[in-house]
Amino acid sequence: MKLLFIGDLVGRPGRRAVAAWLPAFRAAQGLDFAIANGENAAAGFGITHAICDELLAAEVDCITTGNHVWAQKEAERWIGNEPRVLRPANFPTGVPGNGVGLYRAEGGARVAVANLCGRVFMPSLDCPFAWVDRELEGLRQQSDALIIDFHAEATSEKQAFARHVDGRVSAVIGTHTHVQTADEQVLPGGTAYITDCGMTGPVNSIIGTAIEPILARFRTQMPKRFTVASGPVDICGVIVQIDERTGQATSITRVNERADESETEPD
Repeated sequence: MKLLFIGDLVGRPGRRAVAAWLPAFRAAQGLDFAIANGENAAAGFGITHAICDELLAAEVDCITTGNHVWAQKEAERWIGNEPRVLRPANFPTGVPGNGVGLYRAEGGARVAVANLCGRVFMPSLDCPFAWVDRELEGLRQQSDALIIDFHAEATSEKQAFARHVDGRVSAVIGTHTHVQTADEQVLPGGTAYITDCGMTGPVNSIIGTAIEPILARFRTQMPKRFTVASGPVDICGVIVQIDERTGQATSITRVNERADESETEPD
């Protein structure tokens, strides 16, 4: 099975770039399943129902999120009714939505996707290590491939988590920091890993955001309104090849492609 994970989509530029690029790329690569992190898809913060529909129409099969999932308050009303959109599974009991999804890839393989947040330099949620130890075996029994979006700040926490689950999941894909790392690898137990698969958003920016407000914030420490940048967009992510018989990854390859500039206007 060949799976694509697209890094954090930033605003309208990221969404439109993916909509214009993904269908043809998916066909050319023979992809069986596509996941995209959409927690920054609505003007840089959160996701709306309309944006969810837009991404699903662009041939994204599953949308993960992260610490900004509730930035658009409407998400609380609908997220529990859309199984193709996930929020971090280690939110406390009773929070709306689902942290895990079970899907069918093209060709029939069973794909489980789990969304988890780290805790270092992040809002305090339940322990992701404890969550995975508690839930993993049940998910393995229901799937041929198990993918975890580990949305976290610290490289050390991401690496530690990947080592903790090595051989028990197909892939741990790091998200959140928006800068694609060059450490993609298949760990000894057969788990594909990358610390951060990067963002899908404007290149001439500070992690997707217009440059001047960010510089002013750093220089003055005064609050500023952050907006999504404009200009050329890079689409970042990874392709993971998985042996359905074992659930182990056989390869992981970075994706970094420049989008059509006609699709990059800001929100």
